[in-house]
Amino acid sequence: MLEKLLIISKVLILFFFSISFSNAELLSPNNTISPKEVVKIQLSGLQQNDLKYKDSGIEQTWQFAHPNNKKVTGPLNNFKMMIKSDSYRMMINHLSHTITELGSSDKWAQFEVIILDKDKIYHKFNWQVEKYSSEGTLKDCWLTTMVSSPIPLGSSI
Repeated sequence: MLEKLLIISKVLILFFFSISFSNAELLSPNNTISPKEVVKIQLSGLQQNDLKYKDSGIEQTWQFAHPNNKKVTGPLNNFKMMIKSDSYRMMINHLSHTITELGSSDKWAQFEVIILDKDKIYHKFNWQVEKYSSEGTLKDCWLTTMVSSPIPLGSSI
C-alpha cells in the first residue's frame, strides 16, 4: 500500500511540474518582436486556445496586452471572461485569420484582422499595438492597446 502511495505521489508531482513547465512555454514580450508578430502571436494563441493547457491562448494574448489595457480589463480572470463573452468568443479556436497593416509609425501600428470563426463566419477587427515607452522589462516592446468590437462580414459559404 505504501508503495502505491509513493507511486501516486510521484505521478502527481510530475503532473504539477508539467503544468508549471507549460506556463513557462508562453512567449513573453521583448523588443525584437515586430508589431505584426505581436498580433500573430496573440491570434495563433487564441486559434489554439487549449493547446498547451486550458486557456493558454488567452493567457498568451494577455502577455502582450499593454499595461493600460490590463488596467481597463482588470486581472487575468476578468480578461478570460471578456474573451469568452459574446463580443469576442469568435476568436477562440477560430479556423483562420489574416493580418493587414493599415498604418504605422515608430510608436504605433494598426492592423485589420479578419477571422474565420469555427462556424465559418468572417469577422473584422481593428487591432492596434504601441511601443511601450516607460522604463522596465517592457521598455520598447510592442503591446496591444486596442482591439475593436467585431464587425460580422458574413458566412464563408
